[in-house]
Amino acid sequence: MQKGYICITTKKRKKVMKILLAIDSLKGCLTSRQAEEAAREGILRVKPGCEVCCLPVSDGGEGMLETLAAVGMLRRMSVMVHGPQMETLQADYGVSPDGRTAFIEMAAACGLPLVPLEKRNPMVTTTRGLGELMADAVMRRGCRRLLIGLGGSATSDAGAGMLQALGYQLTDRAGHELEPGGGALVRLAEVDAGGVSPLWEACEVKAACDVRNPLFGPQGAACVFAPQKGADARMVEVLDDGLRRFADVTRRVTGRDISLLPGAGAAGGVGGALAAYLGATLEPGIRLLLRVLDFDRHVAGADLVITGEGHADSQSLMGKVPAGVLEAAAAQRVPVALIAGRISDEEELKKAGFAAVCCINPPGVSPEEAMKPDYAALRIAETVARLVEEGV
Repeated sequence: MQKGYICITTKKRKKVMKILLAIDSLKGCLTSRQAEEAAREGILRVKPGCEVCCLPVSDGGEGMLETLAAVGMLRRMSVMVHGPQMETLQADYGVSPDGRTAFIEMAAACGLPLVPLEKRNPMVTTTRGLGELMADAVMRRGCRRLLIGLGGSATSDAGAGMLQALGYQLTDRAGHELEPGGGALVRLAEVDAGGVSPLWEACEVKAACDVRNPLFGPQGAACVFAPQKGADARMVEVLDDGLRRFADVTRRVTGRDISLLPGAGAAGGVGGALAAYLGATLEPGIRLLLRVLDFDRHVAGADLVITGEGHADSQSLMGKVPAGVLEAAAAQRVPVALIAGRISDEEELKKAGFAAVCCINPPGVSPEEAMKPDYAALRIAETVARLVEEGV
């Protein structure tokens, strides 16, 4: 059994029920592992002879490092990098035990929570810190595979800061290096790879990407996501023009057209930059993480999978943890039950194939009470106990 996975069994019987837990974190309340510990306690309360396997999961965004660390798949590295506003901060990434693979959360260096609400402005925020984490992993630690979790960023610079940290020169018509931020992209004239280490040619890069948005246009990075990062209507126009300019220059420089690439608009355009300049593969985060976690091996022989998240609704079917778990378990004909702190679109979720959809909170409970970790753990244990006892 791999280090970090928890399987608890009683005395061997002819037929022992096996339940696999693959529950996402309840953001701001419980980690994936804490939620699964609570569920395990509930199951063993009513089915003491059951085999319960806990597999902490993540969709590849915030929480990815914590998930992989929980199952013994990485060692944490701390690096001083530039934050979204070019401030100096400490950020962590992970390295696999064999030293070949780096696991990087973009949000650790460029996350929206790193910028105070009143200072959020994607015209000036940068992805330089992401590039510095990547460079540390490759140039200092010797990693040759990078798995980068996109999402939660404060930026809309098409990964320009990231590229600059890797040695690319992004210049305007006068040959001046672009300043940090998405607002400068409208002046982009050239991208020069002369200062980039040849080591990057030997690297395999995969990006956990949960959106399919193109780089620019009505559904692009600026129009859809920049307002959430502090952009007003005028800023959105400038940022969108800059992303279009980035695509044009990139096509001329690399021969790769990322203007319509699904996922190019992820993380303010970082998806497109990784694909064009580093040959990265963009893949739904939960699908990528389940493969890394060897989900198929752990679900083999299971009678039931229980997954969950904080708020389950129709959006849960679009690349989030429950959808990925459902897809992977269905391939082995194992039923999946879904639990959540709040449920919307219940009928749609059931039609998608969940064998059961259960809200852990009783009607009328306040949001403040529901978000208390001890209360949430209690409600998970009681809900799962009832679910297993009654049968799916």
